Amino acid sequence: MNIKELEKLRNEGVDSLPSEERRTFLKAGLAITGVFLGGKVLSLTAAKDAHAAIGLPPKTSGFPYKPHYSMVIRQNRCVDCERCKEACAKTNDVPSYGYRTTILEQLRIVGPAETETIFMPVLCNHCNRPPCVRVCPTRATYKDKKTGIVMMDYKKCIGCKTCMAACPYNARYFKEENRAIDKCNFCYDTRLSKGMKDTACVAACPADVRVFGDLSDPESEVYKLVHKPDRLVWVLRPETGALPNVYYMND
Repeated sequence: MNIKELEKLRNEGVDSLPSEERRTFLKAGLAITGVFLGGKVLSLTAAKDAHAAIGLPPKTSGFPYKPHYSMVIRQNRCVDCERCKEACAKTNDVPSYGYRTTILEQLRIVGPAETETIFMPVLCNHCNRPPCVRVCPTRATYKDKKTGIVMMDYKKCIGCKTCMAACPYNARYFKEENRAIDKCNFCYDTRLSKGMKDTACVAACPADVRVFGDLSDPESEVYKLVHKPDRLVWVLRPETGALPNVYYMND
């Protein structure tokens, strides 16, 4: 399904979403415009585009975190060069068997004898309601109260892998070296805490597929991309109610 087909299906399935989930997205200045692929993909647009029906988007002070770190992935730009994966592994000491980010591949039929390969970068979505945090028996995984980044406290982790089973995005792996679960933390300890503005995967991408920043800052690029008028934005697996902070679009 391409972006034009998604647009044709606009508004499909919206009424089936819980009212609480719709209100949560509105708090971030987003209006739900469609649910596609059996609930696997959620279409969003800037709430200001629908102000006649739902009112104006909230002020930035309404965001739960400051900064409210998020990532936008312009999926159609990805060519699967894997530089993001290489940079992530080098920066964050990711072993060969593990991953903090990866690229999914889908072969799609676009004509009688024509196919198209689509690449989708995926990583921890740093959800606003992370299932991994909810199920962890030792609180080894937690949501940082300032930035909203879902973190790991390796010393508390007992390797039960409950969080791995709960994660809707298969974004965690068991790291043998420290006998604990490892995952993306937006390079907080290796880059952000040292004053760098981008994650390793963002800095390494030659096609500007990934955009990282503060969603609560109207001057940030992620805010402008997500709230751009007539821009179709979606998140993965909205039916889980996890409320992810990684957004996808085509431009």
